[in-house]
Amino acid sequence: MPAGLPHTPLHPRWYRRRMPIFWWAHQWVHARFILRELTSVFVAAYALVLLAQVRALEQGVVAYTQFQEWLRTPAVLILHAVALLFVLFHSITWLRLAPRALVVRLAGRRLPDSALVAANYLAWGVCSAAIAWFVLVP
Repeated sequence: MPAGLPHTPLHPRWYRRRMPIFWWAHQWVHARFILRELTSVFVAAYALVLLAQVRALEQGVVAYTQFQEWLRTPAVLILHAVALLFVLFHSITWLRLAPRALVVRLAGRRLPDSALVAANYLAWGVCSAAIAWFVLVP
């Protein structure tokens, strides 16, 4: 109800508690949630860098060589290190959220949360090992 209008029993004044802009910073649970949501920006940025690398590869040897040289600059290496930390944080927190989003039943019983988290980490490890083998083994 706009200010200045009289209130009646049928139209009481609204109570709106003032909320500070950094309300989420007061508790670690909320800050961790906001931080995880912000890390998705780094995931998207890394995906764009990967797409730019594929585009440079498509354009030929010279463009790809220039792109590789750009990736070796100190500023880009530092950005990649920071992005790696944020992407790891994003991945770990995402895998730990799986039991809240997915209920798996096995033989009529609910699978324990720890088993689902362990299965996620195992799948992550297997996929990472397969990618590392594909990249590193000639």
